[in-house]
Amino acid sequence: MLIKTNDDGFIHPVPGEITPRAAYQNRRELLRFMASGAAGGTLAAWAGRQALAQQVQRPGKLAPLPGTRSAVAGAVTMEKVTDYKDAASYNNFYEFGTDKADPARNAHTLKTTPWTVEVDGLVKKPAKYAIEDLLKLSAQEERIYRLRCVEGWSMVIPWVGYSLARLIEKVEPLGNAKYVEFITQADRATMPGLRASVLDWPYAEGLRLDEAMHPLTLLAFGMYGEVLPNQNGAPVRLVVPWKYGFKSGKSIVRIRFTEQEPRTAWNKAAANEYGFYSNVNPNVDHPRWSQATERRIGEDGLFAKKRKTLMFNGYEAQVGQLYAGMDLKKNY
Repeated sequence: MLIKTNDDGFIHPVPGEITPRAAYQNRRELLRFMASGAAGGTLAAWAGRQALAQQVQRPGKLAPLPGTRSAVAGAVTMEKVTDYKDAASYNNFYEFGTDKADPARNAHTLKTTPWTVEVDGLVKKPAKYAIEDLLKLSAQEERIYRLRCVEGWSMVIPWVGYSLARLIEKVEPLGNAKYVEFITQADRATMPGLRASVLDWPYAEGLRLDEAMHPLTLLAFGMYGEVLPNQNGAPVRLVVPWKYGFKSGKSIVRIRFTEQEPRTAWNKAAANEYGFYSNVNPNVDHPRWSQATERRIGEDGLFAKKRKTLMFNGYEAQVGQLYAGMDLKKNY
């Protein structure tokens, strides 16, 4: 039985007589996504999902990309999740403009299909992976990470992806591989920010191999139970939760294994401000501002009391051993 309740034709279902709207919409979206070939092996993850539904409401904006809850130590925090509208509208993605609102306005031009990621350099099994094949490498996992940017603001985002280590193990790095370089898309036809010489394009970032192999380092394909919005780095990005946000390259097209430390975009632009490691360290000020406190986007007003910044963004117990014996003020 259906009841029409107002003049604009909006129809309410009578409870118990038809399938709930959210359920059939999710099924339709999932079937559509699977038919497109972009979902890879996520159907099993959907069926067995232990969703974070109590904390995260799927926004219903993009195709679903669900995952099971991650079992990696430290991967899930009980902190309040940032609202999707804030996470998808306040971004650093200079390929689409330098203002925080520019990526959400401009990234609709990004073409994410077809998409290929080349993995090469010092590996036994170099390969080119279509995004569909990358998705199939592992069941997706949901992880709620704190992600902090260098300007003193932070978010808590439920990412969908898997540990980068799984891809690294598949390509089998050679014994002399010590670093991993990430190169991102640089297409002047779809990325208006490339017309400005703000950075040396394409955007490049790098990790030490043991950092890249750490289970918290995530190859992410989605957030909030859906595929990544373009402005957040679609269709695949890196997430390194104990480092400043600019270390997590967006829209990756190449992953290269090297013996020498790769030069990174921000280090080339301002070596005195952005070191290779870029671990969150509240005891080391940026030359132009303090990093001892932060503002959580969506929670704190400009005049609200700021939060104390935590060492390694709160992941010291999980990653601190990676830097044992290092001078973390010199290696910033």
